[in-house]
Amino acid sequence: MMSDLDQKLALLRDEIDAVDLQILQLVSQRANCAQRVAEAKQACSETEQPAVFYRPEREAQVLRGIMQRNQGPLGDEEVARVFRQIMSSCLALEQPMHIAFLGPEGTFTQAAAFKHFGNSVLSMPLASIDDVFREVESKSAHYGVVPIENSTEGMVNHTLDMFRQSDLKICGEVELRIHQHMLAAEGVDLDAVTKIYSHQQSLAQCRRWLDARYPGVERVAVSSNAEAARRAAAEQDQNVVAIAGEMAAEHYQLKVVAEAIEDQPDNTTRFLVVGNQLSGPSGKDKTSMLISARNKTGALYHLLEPFHRHGISLTRLETRPSGTSTWGYIFYIDCEGHFKDEAIQAVMKEIADDALELKLLGSYPQAVL
Repeated sequence: MMSDLDQKLALLRDEIDAVDLQILQLVSQRANCAQRVAEAKQACSETEQPAVFYRPEREAQVLRGIMQRNQGPLGDEEVARVFRQIMSSCLALEQPMHIAFLGPEGTFTQAAAFKHFGNSVLSMPLASIDDVFREVESKSAHYGVVPIENSTEGMVNHTLDMFRQSDLKICGEVELRIHQHMLAAEGVDLDAVTKIYSHQQSLAQCRRWLDARYPGVERVAVSSNAEAARRAAAEQDQNVVAIAGEMAAEHYQLKVVAEAIEDQPDNTTRFLVVGNQLSGPSGKDKTSMLISARNKTGALYHLLEPFHRHGISLTRLETRPSGTSTWGYIFYIDCEGHFKDEAIQAVMKEIADDALELKLLGSYPQAVL
């Protein structure tokens, strides 16, 4: 005889099975729609311009709509992540996406790539930011993902400088909450650690924690957190550890021996998605531009005043040496809105009339997840 609890659970499990079947049928229906979209685009590309399968503005609109209509009990971001993966799998039916990222396998940049594109893409780890740009410029990869700024350590200047020499466009952004963990192989004596490997920025983000617990231990900066994890796995007999993320721990089969050791609890890194095409308006966008101002009194004021007058909010202003003249500078500006908006068009026209150079780096949907 079944107890009352067993009977209730059996009924609930039958209901779950029925719902799962409905979900499966609807996902298959969506996948069939994606295949028909691909067929329609391919047919048009034979007589018109090449087909564009990935539309970042469209995906941002879909995910925002899902989050707005969500009624729980799952949270908005959790539901959006489910749909992100469904969209990724359906897009892979249209065209497998090759995504270049700053490698090796297991970096936070790879985690950002999967967060933005889903796990159904073909990820391509590369050794440097320059390599990511070159791979996308040559169209060996559809898009690239590179870090641009960290809330604790500031801007990644190498990425900024690459935009001066590249014609790639920014077509998306990803914000990733960064948890730094101490990783070690089996058998490592944590009281006798001889060396700590990590990326320079990660070592800086964990400085106070390391000073308190491992004040005399050598800290070795390497090219990436994943490289740090690889070395910790390879040199386990020397009692070395690494600071990296969960993906690196899984990839190199290391244990997390201390969790979330970053000094700032809200430590976040922003990444940019770069490609060969401009993105259309999504309704909630950012625009990035590079400006070389004339060396004259009030140059910065004249650069910023049009944004204020046209009611455009700036979200980022960075300065880098121009490299072409002593004390010459390039300004990198992020602002809210899309370059097709009338207000931004007016600002860009005014700035172009007064600046030595104005380069539109792209307009793209603000980070959804």
